[in-house]
Amino acid sequence: MSLQRNQDMSHQPLYLQIKEALKKQILDGDYAPFERMPSESQLMKSFDVSRITVRQSLRDLHAEGLIFTSQGKGTFASKPKAMQDVQHLEGLSEAMTPKGYETSARLLSIREVKPSKDVQENLNINGKEGAIEVVRVRYLNREPISVDTSYFPIAVGQKLFARDLSGDIFPLLENELRVPLGRADVSLEARSADSDTAKLLDINVGSPIMWVQRLTHDSSGKPVDYEYLAFRGDAYKYRFQIERDPSRNSGFNEVIK
Repeated sequence: MSLQRNQDMSHQPLYLQIKEALKKQILDGDYAPFERMPSESQLMKSFDVSRITVRQSLRDLHAEGLIFTSQGKGTFASKPKAMQDVQHLEGLSEAMTPKGYETSARLLSIREVKPSKDVQENLNINGKEGAIEVVRVRYLNREPISVDTSYFPIAVGQKLFARDLSGDIFPLLENELRVPLGRADVSLEARSADSDTAKLLDINVGSPIMWVQRLTHDSSGKPVDYEYLAFRGDAYKYRFQIERDPSRNSGFNEVIK
């Protein structure tokens, strides 16, 4: 299919026009995931632009996760990743529904367990106390996006047995169980999917996953929810906005005085 410039964007630089035209085709399904994209020479001819302009467009598409390059084979369309902007403590539905995504969850199990040492330490419970374990598969636009394993102190978790767990747990804790939430400690790392996780996420064993550990506290600082979240590495990403510590500029401030 021949490419044409988007006349509605004619006021924008050429590389942005090309980028948006290709982006629309990828999102509309004109290029399926892993389908080879036109070469640089083909794009230059289709858009009547220089190689530098084409490469800038492709760099931007690559940065957005819409294409990838295989050495010696060419450029291919990617499956676009859903992106969560992490600025506040919020659940998957709270973060993604406003962006137009459909979210849901399938409950796999809810039970009282003898918690591991890691869970005990994070929830600040002793070895004699149990914990409530909730395991769910989360869906984004009806495709599996994560496997969530959550642990709650008995006093909180027992109240979840009679609740609808097909949505976010954070609003449930606050609005139904009257647990005011405060801060969360979050860590992320890359891992390979084991057989159980791969089956639930419909990916191959060994595929990359984003492994998130999140400890949520109530407004008084008491831990109320400790989670292991396994996100599909090819379909989801976090984006953080951070600011420079003002104290780092103290030396500069002294100079300009």
